[in-house]
Amino acid sequence: MASPRVAYLLTQDRGGPVDVTVCLADALAATGKAEVRVFGPRPARADDVADRLEAAGRHTRLEVAGKGHLGAMARARAALLAWRPDIVHAQDRRAGLTAAGLHRRRGGPAAVVHTYHGLPDDVGESWARGLPSARAPSAYSRAVLAADAALARAVRRTVVPAEAMASFLLRRLRVPADRVVHIDNCVPAGPAPAPVSAPVRRLLFVGLLVARKGVADLLRALATPGVMPADARLLIAGDGPERATLADLAATSRLADRVEFLGFRSDVAALIGGADALVLPSRLEQQPLVVAQAMALGRPVLATDTGGVARMLDVPGARRYLCPPGDVPALAERLRELFADPEPAATGRALARHAAAYAPSACAHAHLALYGQLLDGRPPC
Repeated sequence: MASPRVAYLLTQDRGGPVDVTVCLADALAATGKAEVRVFGPRPARADDVADRLEAAGRHTRLEVAGKGHLGAMARARAALLAWRPDIVHAQDRRAGLTAAGLHRRRGGPAAVVHTYHGLPDDVGESWARGLPSARAPSAYSRAVLAADAALARAVRRTVVPAEAMASFLLRRLRVPADRVVHIDNCVPAGPAPAPVSAPVRRLLFVGLLVARKGVADLLRALATPGVMPADARLLIAGDGPERATLADLAATSRLADRVEFLGFRSDVAALIGGADALVLPSRLEQQPLVVAQAMALGRPVLATDTGGVARMLDVPGARRYLCPPGDVPALAERLRELFADPEPAATGRALARHAAAYAPSACAHAHLALYGQLLDGRPPC
């Protein structure tokens, strides 16, 4: 059969879903088994990959600034249909709403696929897991989840990077099991892993500065007496509505001279390479791209047990620095253990070996298999 035409639709310019999408599109094009084009804004990160896609004519710039921008959504649909793709793969919630139903139009794609990258901001891990004592999300978030459930039924497949999210979709949103497929995220190929041999002293957080990322928990844990060595530092890469509040918290916790706010950064791989360990204290995640990036570069990771993180870090030969989300005392104890580890390189090497699971080629071939199944049951040639 002829190589399928695959259109990736994005409506955002930054964040993990964007980074994963451009990496996947580039890897899929490199196989020579599909024609690929990304529709969306210019990515704020991954400049080299974005440049390569644009130079090859594989990026059509368009903007859909909000779910209420009906004219922009209509223009995006028209641009997609004009390219005549076989598969449209929407890569964020707004993109999914834009692309839903295109496969039912005359001359439309054979299938629309949606990757479900995350839950609304006030959904907690306990509620996502169905624990009886969990606090329910807001009425607005429940309405968003109802729309997510409808969208999952309107597309041919919903891809989830973590098995925990697949369980959520089946259990909470009642999405039919044959509509959900698990495919791991991918990270761009980068420098060879170079684990650090000295004890951890430079911690790095990367992410949007919102409450669910748990940075306030991290600052409180680091301010606990006896946790943070005198020569330790924390770098916070990211921006968002919580930045001023977090800066005030660092100052009042007497951490101001030991915490540096870097703002939004596009050079995440370089930041990880310059740090001794990554810390991600989120209240809810799925399969964080930054964790996979840190693993690939041979850095220990301290994280909360949310989404698929525990599975990612369950690696023979690696110490697991894992704690419940929102548990500041447990986070403080894991930090003590991380700072006291005399040989973090052993964990770094073990994680780097395991990071091959997130190679772009593996992700591309898993998606090719899915697209082939949707098109005619045979893998693309």
